[in-house]
Amino acid sequence: MEQVGTLCPSQPAAYASLFGTFQLRTPDHHEIAITNRRARGLLAILCLAGNEAIERDFLSKLLWPGRFEAHARASLRQCLLDLGKLLAPHAPDILDVSRKSVALHPGAVLTDLAALEGVLASSDFAAAIEQLDAIGTKPILDQMDFGAAFNQWLARRGGDTERRLHAAVEAGLATLERTGDRETSARLRDAWRAHDPAAASAPVAAADGGRTRIAVLPFQSVGGRDAPDYFADGVVEELITALGQVPQLLVAGRTSSFHFRDSPLTPPEIAKALRVSHLVEGSVQRQGERLRIHIHLIDGATGFENWAQRYDGSLDGIFALQATVAQAVTSAIGNALGIAMEPPTVRGMTSSKEAYDLFLQGRALSARVFGDGVLGIAVDLLEQAVALDPQFVEAWIALAEAHQLVAVYTPCLDRAAESERMADCARTAIDLAPGSGYAHALLGVHQWTQNDIVGALDLAFKAYRLEPDNPAVCMRLGSFLLYCGRTSDAMQYVEAAIDQDPVDGRKFNLRSVGRFNMGDIDGAIEAGQRMVDLGFPSMWLAVATAASGRNDLAVEQYQQTKGLMNKIIFPPAGTDPMPPAMMDAYWHVAANGVCSGRDEDRATYCAMLDMMQTQLHDPADPSVVLPAIFMGYPERLFEAASHAITPANTLCLLSIWANVDPIRRIWQHPEFIPFAQRIGMAAAWDKYGWPDLLPSPSNRMETPSPLSN
Repeated sequence: MEQVGTLCPSQPAAYASLFGTFQLRTPDHHEIAITNRRARGLLAILCLAGNEAIERDFLSKLLWPGRFEAHARASLRQCLLDLGKLLAPHAPDILDVSRKSVALHPGAVLTDLAALEGVLASSDFAAAIEQLDAIGTKPILDQMDFGAAFNQWLARRGGDTERRLHAAVEAGLATLERTGDRETSARLRDAWRAHDPAAASAPVAAADGGRTRIAVLPFQSVGGRDAPDYFADGVVEELITALGQVPQLLVAGRTSSFHFRDSPLTPPEIAKALRVSHLVEGSVQRQGERLRIHIHLIDGATGFENWAQRYDGSLDGIFALQATVAQAVTSAIGNALGIAMEPPTVRGMTSSKEAYDLFLQGRALSARVFGDGVLGIAVDLLEQAVALDPQFVEAWIALAEAHQLVAVYTPCLDRAAESERMADCARTAIDLAPGSGYAHALLGVHQWTQNDIVGALDLAFKAYRLEPDNPAVCMRLGSFLLYCGRTSDAMQYVEAAIDQDPVDGRKFNLRSVGRFNMGDIDGAIEAGQRMVDLGFPSMWLAVATAASGRNDLAVEQYQQTKGLMNKIIFPPAGTDPMPPAMMDAYWHVAANGVCSGRDEDRATYCAMLDMMQTQLHDPADPSVVLPAIFMGYPERLFEAASHAITPANTLCLLSIWANVDPIRRIWQHPEFIPFAQRIGMAAAWDKYGWPDLLPSPSNRMETPSPLSN
């Protein structure tokens, strides 16, 4: 969004109270009376959104529900004019208004929420305790009500805020425990419990707005060769999508559900692992054109069957059959709980049976990610699907994701080309279906490769507004914020993604890095080990273990990742797979260079990275970028990442933001800010807030105040 003005104010023009009744005050504490209810609501929404721009159409629907769109937009225009005139004598230039969106100028208003987050981030725990005591149990924007849409938005924002605060408090408690300040730790914990007793005693990710949590497990395929697994998986995925539309339900993510295919665990054990109250099980029988679906609703606590039914149909009517099943499951859950639930709808997707079959096959292969050539085959199948039906939105999104996976999880020789293909597919999907949040998130990945990090974050936030319950969307937004050093903000989205998809190793990678960056080494180790237990390599586990002082164990953990070489970890682009002896030698140097803590080992591996970068097909390969960060080798990182940001090496940026040696040498280096400017990261700080670790920048002109966070 085009910004009005060039500099952020050094001091806020106004102060706002979000907890309890919304109030706006001048710097000398005089209240600015806003008698117009909707003008007050508009300003409250913008204050709660922080630096995020809110689209005008969205604001119109929140504040003027039920009106014709043209009338609502006109009302918003008049409201903005009136609000601007009202604020002019007290706090001019607060609003940043464009044709499409509205935001607050960064740093123009300091809220009690931002102030609390600021003192927690700066470890001023005495001030945090004082502010928590003052806030007490006041809810956010108490007694503000503009209808169902606003209430849902506020409930979601409020939940996000509480999860974010909880994460910050937990990080503070971990810091206090490490420093041995048990008295302050106890006071901070008591203050948090007084603010929200339920949240203080429950996991951060447990807040779900009172919705019923369910999981749809993989269906059994019945009928021999006429009943391929990918078809049954397609039925399950569409059921997950349809049930996810029901406001009263929170549905476990696909990755976690499919983790329990053919699991020996009992239904109660699976329900506990997924943190759900009900499971949906079933089977699909496909014989030629005929379909039969058996469906069962299982009580997660007891394992007893609440309800079962059989449905018959044909391939020609597959989407109508899926809609019938989804509506029946929703009704059965509602009857079991005594709650009236809104019936879901199922996407029609395509009229081509052949395109639908190719789509299911391609998506099933993409989900596997790892394996000889599977992603290439997936791309081919999905390209055939969109060729048969160019209006097939879901196939375009699946094809975009497949190209992104090729760029990240294969020794791809042209990652820039794969990223461009991903972007083209995502744009096509958005043109066909503007409400597709995940397509916006994938397009955001490509914006990173264009050094347009502001654009990437804009797309990620828009994706979240469109699909806040999609764990893949939450993970993308959380990862983008982690890349930029906004760790405290990022963790609410990471935890929300894990909450809904709790058996996905990639999400635990984000938790491990986030905990590490927040100084919670034990939490980083725990999350890294969980990632390994779920089948993903974790160099980050080794790095966190080294930071704990257990260097020998860390070297051993790092070396264990060599067993995944050529499977999950690939050789650098343009090189052949390493023979066993060479792999052993390379991994010995790498593990000691990163984890031993010995200067001579670090120097040896740094010299090897220098040589690799001159010889690799891709000088920005993650095999150079990531260890350069781990070893605090800023010159190698700056040169490699300045050459190109790719979907693969973007992931490495997660690891810059730790306040431990030797990694802190990266962001403390005098050339780090110019590097951040070159790749577009500094522009993102201007809009979305300064990194947690850089509260008082001194080596860049015209930087925002820390209070603009």
